[in-house]
Amino acid sequence: MTDATTAVPTPVTWPAHDPATYRVVPESSAPLDEARVASLLAAEWERFEKQTPESGAHHSRALGSLPLGVPSSFQHWDPYPVAITSAQGAWLTDVDGRRVLDLSMGFGAMLAGHLNPTVIAAVSKALETGTLFVTPSPSATDAAERFQRRFGLDQLRFANSGTEATMYALRTARAFTNRKAIIKIEGGYHGGYDALQVSVKPSVAEAGPEEAPTPVTPFEVEAGTVHVVPYNDLDRLGQLFAEHGSEVACVFMEPVLENIGIVVPDAGYLAAVRAMCDANGALLVFDEVKTGLTAGPQGASQRLGVKPDLVALAKSIGGGLPLAAFGGTAEVMACITDQRMPHFGTYNGNPLVMAAAVAVDEIATDEALAAAETLNVGALEQMNAIIAANQLPAHTVGFGVKGAVTWAPTPVRNYRDYKRTDFGVAELSWLWGVNRGVLTPPGLDEQWLVSLAHTADDMGILVEEFRELAAALRA
Repeated sequence: MTDATTAVPTPVTWPAHDPATYRVVPESSAPLDEARVASLLAAEWERFEKQTPESGAHHSRALGSLPLGVPSSFQHWDPYPVAITSAQGAWLTDVDGRRVLDLSMGFGAMLAGHLNPTVIAAVSKALETGTLFVTPSPSATDAAERFQRRFGLDQLRFANSGTEATMYALRTARAFTNRKAIIKIEGGYHGGYDALQVSVKPSVAEAGPEEAPTPVTPFEVEAGTVHVVPYNDLDRLGQLFAEHGSEVACVFMEPVLENIGIVVPDAGYLAAVRAMCDANGALLVFDEVKTGLTAGPQGASQRLGVKPDLVALAKSIGGGLPLAAFGGTAEVMACITDQRMPHFGTYNGNPLVMAAAVAVDEIATDEALAAAETLNVGALEQMNAIIAANQLPAHTVGFGVKGAVTWAPTPVRNYRDYKRTDFGVAELSWLWGVNRGVLTPPGLDEQWLVSLAHTADDMGILVEEFRELAAALRA
């Protein structure tokens, strides 16, 4: 093993990242002691089980009725997840009575904060007039007009989940182009629709060459023709268009990948993807389920300066209620008007979520989101100093109100880079926070979200537990 005290210069030959995003890579780093990481991780799992006995007991009960003991599989981790009983603002309370700082915030669904008073007041008022009409209502039109203005959409339709929004966006793209094949990003996640389940965190052993990935399709999925391309790789995208351009309905992608930490685009990358789509008669579809308002007041596409033909939205637009939408240009959305792409849904535009949507539009002001982003950048910059002082093989990435420490000494620009990160220390970093009352999403691609309810003191808790981890790693 390399001596952990020997600094290793970090190469500086990677392309510049889009200036609308945040990434800071230290000039040098030193390897971590793997034995030390393993020892700390074992101790932290022991500490976790001692601190959370009631969560363990709840999990044993839940296994009897829920597969894996959870309502959604991403909520599960071994030996069991923390079970939450209540939430307020930026804080959770678990079944063991611990107060936990929520920096997961539903991947953005809780951007407004838990029990935001403006959202609660709007939904409570809506409860007085009806929960579901299943007919047109001025409340849905009001919400649609607000999102139309905010996100620069000619028209949009509401749905109930990110999976619905991405599914219908893809179906619309196929109907408009009269083509079936799609191109998606390797490692990208877009919900549960079959065509978008291809190569979601695939095994590298199955995924073929790094420069020309092989699509990996789960057995239970009937996907159709899906071509897979590395993120930030214009050469491979050009090759796929050259070979299959007349068959491709769309490039379907997150503008900033947020399923594998945070992976930001190279400068000029998204504009070049837009140009390639135009040149080949394909649509560009942005999945902004995880970005949306977390990227800024008008979403990622406007912040990054690249306009897609269609966009899928969810999470941050609903104030904690199940709301999604998809929309785009009038020409493309005409597919719904003329029934080339029928779109239905009993709960679409129901008055409860429309009330929440209007409340979110009112509170997610430029000033409020800028203040939250300032808190995020402040935390990232403090973590940069900790990384540099301890020569950690890590770097920070951010976009809007989301941030991450990525455990690699060089930038992660695509899925294969992500697979080369240090998952052992990533697990330790996440668990270290959980044991000190800071919850980020479970998994090995830690990312946090600063909501409108978080304070500078809250972010100071995140920074200080990271400082303690750095000291422990170098002890």
